[in-house]
Amino acid sequence: MEVRLAECAGFCFGVKRAVDTVYEQAEAGKTIYTYGPIVHNEEVVRDLEEKGVRVIENKDELLQMTGESAPTVIIRAHGVPREIHDILNQKGFECVDATCPFVKKIHRIVEKESEAGCHIVIVGDPNHPEVEGIKGWCSGPVTIIETLEEAENFFLTEEKRVCIVSQTTFNYNKFQEIVEIFQKKGYNDNIVNTICNATEERQRSAKAIAAEADVMIVIGGKHSSNTRKLYDICSRECEHTYFIQTLDDLHLELPKAVRLVGITAGASTPNKLIEEVQSYVRINF
Repeated sequence: MEVRLAECAGFCFGVKRAVDTVYEQAEAGKTIYTYGPIVHNEEVVRDLEEKGVRVIENKDELLQMTGESAPTVIIRAHGVPREIHDILNQKGFECVDATCPFVKKIHRIVEKESEAGCHIVIVGDPNHPEVEGIKGWCSGPVTIIETLEEAENFFLTEEKRVCIVSQTTFNYNKFQEIVEIFQKKGYNDNIVNTICNATEERQRSAKAIAAEADVMIVIGGKHSSNTRKLYDICSRECEHTYFIQTLDDLHLELPKAVRLVGITAGASTPNKLIEEVQSYVRINF
């Protein structure tokens, strides 16, 4: 039986940069907070908690904090609304911005286009922190579109140019379908594909392996948007697809004559966990 890891799996550039930043700051002996979990991976967050890193869950918690302990607040890879930056500056906290550069680019796009009078359309999950952050850099009207139905039902009552951007971890094919709907409606002023290359590559490589595999294992946090999308993609290609957070969740029921077990992992899954799962499957099956 062959065990094959997807060509693109595990920490992406932005997540690795953010996680490394927190570990570096924690080792300096400072009082460290992250605004929201630094990544959507419970194992990483738990390890950081053991090193004294605390999480600010929302704006209300941030507003209640005082500067007596001179905390350092690290902004996670997902980014935050402009309002959070303003509050941190007003309170005089040391702010370390670990927003993924690709997300930061979207902030600049929507800020500029919004100020120029565009109606901003964000293609993504309205409840995802990255999307909430992007929305928070818009100074004018903004609409979040997640489904084809929502795109079909989108109409502007005022004559405004439309600027369309995407959550970096959104499904690439679905984004293209939504864009086509907007183009048919005549909204083709400014369409910017802001899906991260790492996301596209991860989705393509996962789909390719799942199409060949008898069993597919997807590793990642239960709150990870990009990992859920990998699971959806793999499930359509491979009937026996498992979504796990840690090795403890892996309860394989292998069909007879398994030739290939494929493994992929979300952008917030550490390499150590991926290696553990690979080794376990190779040794035990």
